[in-house]
Amino acid sequence: MQWFGPPNMKPATLKAELDVRSGGRYRISFTREDGEYFEAGGLYREVVPNERLVFTWAWHSTPERESLVTITLKPDTAGTLMIFHHAQFFDETARDNHQRGWNSFFDKLDTFVA
Repeated sequence: MQWFGPPNMKPATLKAELDVRSGGRYRISFTREDGEYFEAGGLYREVVPNERLVFTWAWHSTPERESLVTITLKPDTAGTLMIFHHAQFFDETARDNHQRGWNSFFDKLDTFVA
């Protein structure tokens, strides 16, 4: 919660409901500074503590456009290496928009762990 969300998110609007187990569901929502509301959710397909997390991803506005996120964690000499893979997009525009969004989140994560 301390790093997740876009840089233009309205303070204190991020909410997350997580049932982190195989078959569990999650829902994340936030409001941008311009007032636009966003909500995404999905199902955890695979949960291996400290190693791997696989879950579906869909925006509440387009639930039929479900994609798949895989996060793999590996020990690294400097700490932990995170390999992030988001696939099965509806089209190239969705892919590109998600890439920009996740990159902004990861910039916040870099600052958080520094």
